[in-house]
Amino acid sequence: MAETIFSKIINHELPADIVHEDEEIIAFRDISPQAPVHVLIVPRVEIATVNDIRPEQAELIGKMVLTAQKIAADEGIAEDGFRLVINCNRHGCQEVFHLHMHLVGGRQLRGISAG
Repeated sequence: MAETIFSKIINHELPADIVHEDEEIIAFRDISPQAPVHVLIVPRVEIATVNDIRPEQAELIGKMVLTAQKIAADEGIAEDGFRLVINCNRHGCQEVFHLHMHLVGGRQLRGISAG
């Protein structure tokens, strides 16, 4: 997989406002936030899209969700609510081809439409 901005952040070659880091996952604030809290949760292993997740990576994907749960609590948005989003490929508006989950909250979010 080609090097991405996320791999550079994972390797600490680019600065980021990191809110969580462990052996498998790094999470940092989005540089163009869509809400008061907008954190990207990224596995250290390079997975290009949702379509590229292998069955043996299911536990890692679950850990991403549990990491989001912890960050939401730490940020004080768990009780009011938040959104988790994973975009996939061009029609899904994926911009960086290194799997990542958006944790968005801190205000009332608009509903999601199919269009």
